[in-house]
Amino acid sequence: MEIFKSNKIYNFMGSRLPFLGLSSLLVIASLVLLLVKGLNFGIDFEGGTIVQAKYEQKAPISQIREILKETKYSNASITEFGSPDEIVIRITGSSSNIANDIGDEMHQILKPTGNFEVRRVDIVGPKVGGELREKGIMALVLSLIVILVYVSYRFEWRFAVASILALTHDIIIALGAISLFNVEVNLDILAAILTILGYSLNDTIIVFDRIREGVQTSKEEELEKVVNESVSKTLSRTTLTSLTTFFVVVTLYLFGGEIINGFAFTMLVGVVVGTYSSIFIAASFLVQLKFSIKDFRNKEADKLKRQKEKDKMRAMYEQGTM
Repeated sequence: MEIFKSNKIYNFMGSRLPFLGLSSLLVIASLVLLLVKGLNFGIDFEGGTIVQAKYEQKAPISQIREILKETKYSNASITEFGSPDEIVIRITGSSSNIANDIGDEMHQILKPTGNFEVRRVDIVGPKVGGELREKGIMALVLSLIVILVYVSYRFEWRFAVASILALTHDIIIALGAISLFNVEVNLDILAAILTILGYSLNDTIIVFDRIREGVQTSKEEELEKVVNESVSKTLSRTTLTSLTTFFVVVTLYLFGGEIINGFAFTMLVGVVVGTYSSIFIAASFLVQLKFSIKDFRNKEADKLKRQKEKDKMRAMYEQGTM
């Protein structure tokens, strides 16, 4: 199935400067949001307590909020959990201030709201939350380093730098959207960010692989024309893959419930931004880094020549002529 004609060449590189300008504005806006507003770290990273309760009837969330405002749990957030009769109460802050019998305490405090049972009480200490946050940042940094090494080995260092710049662009914009919409950052969001890395890298590698193939086989001498040909040939594949993923994530966001909304929202932003960067940004960075078709072809010719010499010497050795 083709959405775009495979024999039609679109002039992506002719518009690369406006797209790079747009991306720069989005990245700067995201960085300003992160510096000024910051991220809304959840209990996983800040420490606190989660209480899950199930009512015999629909949970009176408004009444629960009003009652908890008059207690030491005034900072608690209450959300529906999967069904109208089940809720999750999130209490941020140090667990040292929270009694071990918080389940029994919640029973007493919320007794006027109806009959319910406490199904789960999870407590995360601030030290554990800090460690999780540090390990999450380390996971992102190590991922980028491994990607840089892998792409450098498979392609050429300019491809690696271009891919890292594109991935960093995707992550910063995704984090900016998370900050803008005040999405609670927990382990699910970290998983979504790492998933975005893999998704965007996969698209970028496919585009770069086609560019490398185009450099080797095309008669064009200008990199911009080779990039236009290569990206145009992968456009239908990239669009179809992205649309399929997008519809799945939209379904998760609309019908997956409160517990998965943050993950699905982050993935929605990541799929859109990752697809955009694979088509318009990654290859633009490659052009801006002055990748040389002539030098690449000379290196490939030398590599092929050395391989032929090795094959010839091996054949002579096997025939006993050496």
